[in-house]
Amino acid sequence: MRAREMRWLSLWVIGMVAVTWAVMAQQSRRVDDAVLKNASKSGDEWLTYGQNPGETRYSPLKQIDVTNVSRVGLAWSYDVGPGGGSQEGTPLFWNGTIYGITNWSVVFALDARTGKQRWRWDPEVNQAAVRPKVCCGIVNRGIAVYQGKIIAPVIDGRLEALDAESGKVLWEARVAFPQDNYTITMAPRIAKGKVIIGVSGAEYPVRGFFAAYDTNSGQMAWRFYTVPGDPSKPFENAAMKKAAETWDGDWWKMGGGGTVWDGMAYDPEADLIYIGTGNAGPWPEKLRKSKGKDNLYVCSILAVKPDTGELKWYYQNVPGDSWDFDSVQQLMLTDLIINGLTRKVIMQANKNGFYYVLDRVTGAFISAQPFAQVTWAKGIDQETGRPIVNPEAHYDQNDETVTLAPGPGGAHNWSPMSFNPSTGLVYIPTSTSSTGTFTVDPNFVYKPGQTNLGIARGGRGAGGGGPDAGGAAPDTQPTAPAPAPNTRPSPPAIGPPPPEGQRGMLVAWDPVTQKERWRAPGGGGIGGGTLTTAGNLVFQVIPDGRFIAYNADKGEKLLEIQTNLRGGMGPPITYILDGKQYISLMGGTGPVPPRGGGGIAAPPAQRKRGLEVEKV
Repeated sequence: MRAREMRWLSLWVIGMVAVTWAVMAQQSRRVDDAVLKNASKSGDEWLTYGQNPGETRYSPLKQIDVTNVSRVGLAWSYDVGPGGGSQEGTPLFWNGTIYGITNWSVVFALDARTGKQRWRWDPEVNQAAVRPKVCCGIVNRGIAVYQGKIIAPVIDGRLEALDAESGKVLWEARVAFPQDNYTITMAPRIAKGKVIIGVSGAEYPVRGFFAAYDTNSGQMAWRFYTVPGDPSKPFENAAMKKAAETWDGDWWKMGGGGTVWDGMAYDPEADLIYIGTGNAGPWPEKLRKSKGKDNLYVCSILAVKPDTGELKWYYQNVPGDSWDFDSVQQLMLTDLIINGLTRKVIMQANKNGFYYVLDRVTGAFISAQPFAQVTWAKGIDQETGRPIVNPEAHYDQNDETVTLAPGPGGAHNWSPMSFNPSTGLVYIPTSTSSTGTFTVDPNFVYKPGQTNLGIARGGRGAGGGGPDAGGAAPDTQPTAPAPAPNTRPSPPAIGPPPPEGQRGMLVAWDPVTQKERWRAPGGGGIGGGTLTTAGNLVFQVIPDGRFIAYNADKGEKLLEIQTNLRGGMGPPITYILDGKQYISLMGGTGPVPPRGGGGIAAPPAQRKRGLEVEKV
């Protein structure tokens, strides 16, 4: 394949025999709340971003299992088209059709049997105008399907409803404007007839929020701001009034941050939507004039009512964040037996290196332990749930330079993890030795309409990735004037030690005991992702273009395919079509327009193996 090509790959077990019951999976049915709630029971289709409202990315399919996974090969491929950025989208499969979205928000529908395009819709983003306003990568993580509509976020702040059969626009809503330094990079979610979507851009002077829109009309139902606004004006709700007490100075003049660009989940029984919020802005607490303040609700997990947006509970992972420790990573819902009791939990492998388990009904803290190397904190107080921050980590208070782990790329970023109820393990794409060097910029001056990180050097270390949207780093990474005169040695590390020479790992984590069960080299917190199935398998897409299958309980590698797509890899999905289980994924960066796409239909190495390939 050509080096900068973008492609869609569909894989299945060569020679798999069709079974009669699978025909039912191809009957057209209306996707409503009940169907979404039960999406993971059959696994025939992939109807929502995380496969089910609890975002476990677990499929009960087991046609492909440990005995035959080595026979998986390419069925067909599809050229996604021009791009110039990473493909991070999770595709959907419904009614015999695969739906996907590119980094520049182009939506397409494919015949899942052949890979032939059924329709394609281009929002025609003004790339020249929008690109400078995108904080951290030209990316898009996915779409939603509901009642015959494909709900598509556009990076320039639009939200579109497209007819699933034709691609025709049914309604358009304006969530935010790039002129105001907002963009959209996350996949929308559906709850009770509403589309929930958040905005990116906390490196810019913005006030984070997420909002709900009616799926039939596109009319906004409610909006929830994640940080308080100007206190001289009436607060939008009681939550904002409470939050204002945890800020100081003129924070609202610099926005505050707290954008919402990834993690979200929904519990229909508890009637709660869960949202992760981003970092504070500027990064150093000192520049926000909020020393010792928690700065609600940045770096938090929020639980709100889908009908009204009313806040029911919150948990703040990183009070007074000074390290870009967004808490927008994947939120996962399941039931665990802890100390002999069944607990309804919400879990997160946080960017800050700790794995969190909370009660999802009340928000009560249950446990947290490091799943990667951590030096910014000594641990989490198991009584209060608050981090025990190392004194050396307060670089802004000490006017010092310090290197900390994880860095702004995070131990786990947007790359999806998955949970297998049979093994009881969570499979986390992990940057085990991410670090960043922090120093307050002594010449910091607030710049309206521009990035205002407030640090003089560093911001990224091993593990890579952009600070906010989890894609590429912003074009305005801080440059180093004179660093602070005092350089502190790194604080002592806790957590599993990183393997020599290996930054990225797939970590199998036991959330009950909060211990690692096995690990495998490859991947990291940004790019690709995982899927796990009842076939006792974990499938991992790695950013270097590899597709790998492991035994879920032991971590034994059973399959490795090199797709020849270098970078820009999205997570895999699985589904049943005509009695066969398929796996699909998207990847590649593509050339920057107007140079166009290109490439051949399948890697030569795979064609030599005699795999079935459909050229498009």
